Amino acid sequence: MENKSETINQLKNRCDQLERQNADLKEQNDWLKEQFRLKQKKQFGSSSEATPPDQLQFFNEAEKESDSNSKEPELEEITYKRRKSKGHREDQLDGLPEETIEHRLSPEEQVCSCCGDELHEMSTEERKELKIIPAKASVVKHVRYVYACRRCDKEGTENSIITASMPNPVLPGSVASSSAVAHIMNQKYVDALPLYRQEQQLSRLGIKLSRQTMANWMIECSNRWLTPLYNRLHELLVEKDILHADESNLQVLREDGRSAKNKSFLWLYRTGREDEPIILYDYRTTRASKHPRKFLADFEGFLQVDGYSGYNDLSDISLVGCLAHARRKFDEALKALPKDQQNAQVSAKKGLEFCNQLFAIEHDLRDKTPEERHKIRHERSLPVLEEFYAWLKEQKPKVLPKSAFGKAINYCLNQWPKLVKFLEDGRLELDNNRAERSIKPFVVGRKNWLFANTPKGAKASATIYSIVETAKENGLKPFEYLKFLFENLPNIDLQDQEAIDELLPWSDAIPSECKIQK
Repeated sequence: MENKSETINQLKNRCDQLERQNADLKEQNDWLKEQFRLKQKKQFGSSSEATPPDQLQFFNEAEKESDSNSKEPELEEITYKRRKSKGHREDQLDGLPEETIEHRLSPEEQVCSCCGDELHEMSTEERKELKIIPAKASVVKHVRYVYACRRCDKEGTENSIITASMPNPVLPGSVASSSAVAHIMNQKYVDALPLYRQEQQLSRLGIKLSRQTMANWMIECSNRWLTPLYNRLHELLVEKDILHADESNLQVLREDGRSAKNKSFLWLYRTGREDEPIILYDYRTTRASKHPRKFLADFEGFLQVDGYSGYNDLSDISLVGCLAHARRKFDEALKALPKDQQNAQVSAKKGLEFCNQLFAIEHDLRDKTPEERHKIRHERSLPVLEEFYAWLKEQKPKVLPKSAFGKAINYCLNQWPKLVKFLEDGRLELDNNRAERSIKPFVVGRKNWLFANTPKGAKASATIYSIVETAKENGLKPFEYLKFLFENLPNIDLQDQEAIDELLPWSDAIPSECKIQK
């Protein structure tokens, strides 16, 4: 009898063990399916995170759409005729220089075919065309004249010799001009055209300029002329009290003591929406927290970042989270579901809807002052956040931590103090998209040129990207601005802060040809 009882207990334990194993395997299988669906979505699906309009109505529709102050609209019948928009072609050509080519009859042809009398100009007909002139190269020869006094020379007195002034070259002993260097920089760092392609392009124009020479020009001009401007922008950046930060990897082939496969990083720091746009890149060998700590040593205030823990140890800095990252987690959780469940009223949609409500409120506050924005956020956003947080706490015990939905829940709860920080100041933003947009030109360029050869080249690239992206944010044409800098920087005292400030992108001394006409 005891043996029978013992066998039953063993079988029960065995069943319990198999059930636990089965549950673990099911959980692992569900997670692998999620990862497979996400991988398929990233590889073949749309990268947009936009929520389809029909998915926005599942939760809180009545509360979301109701407005007690709105009046019942009066119905009236409106009829109109649709007319082709006027002036679209003029808008396309607005601001471009214009040349006029007149087409007239010769004096012999200005005779009436009926009576033989002389014809007069009755009216004109016009058409406009867009003319594009491809890049052309020419040689500019600088000739400096030296003057002497014949009388002094004849009488044997002290002979005064005067030499005409001439602007300093951008690179002494080189054929490089300010326009040539600006053109190559603009091609690579604005249009993402690698130097080897520029070498081929220039060869078709009859210019024999190797990529090695162009690379030397980039490094030398960056170190000699753009670095003082970069350093001044850095001083102004850390004086602000609201900044954004982000980082992306960069492969550098020849770093001392490191393999070519090791990843280096380009860190990005930029100002917020209320200050003059300053965008700075900082090349570093690792993603360690010591790098932002050093770069932001003189900064105190709010720093808007994503969820990376490397920023957590910064002193005198209050971190602001990114709700776009939180929303992305719920979007991925929704995409990880089987197709037959993606349109159902699943919990991931609830999390997505909370995020959408907060972004909708921010959309309404775009044109408000920081003070108005701060007040309205406490009236409208705070209740949504409180409900969102209660829902997150309710969901946490119900979900698998490693599932896509579980990761979304845990991310929000772990980041919650940072995600609600935007309530403290009306100048703060709901997300860190401003930094992500600023680092995107580098990410796009990296797809074309793939890697930097040396740390010296990587540092030069970071400096050049900083100058051109700051110029673009301030409404300047990168090529014209770079050309202006290389014409002026070699001819000023680089230790004179006032002279450097005259060349900053928002300076009144910037000529109009550098500015994009609005």
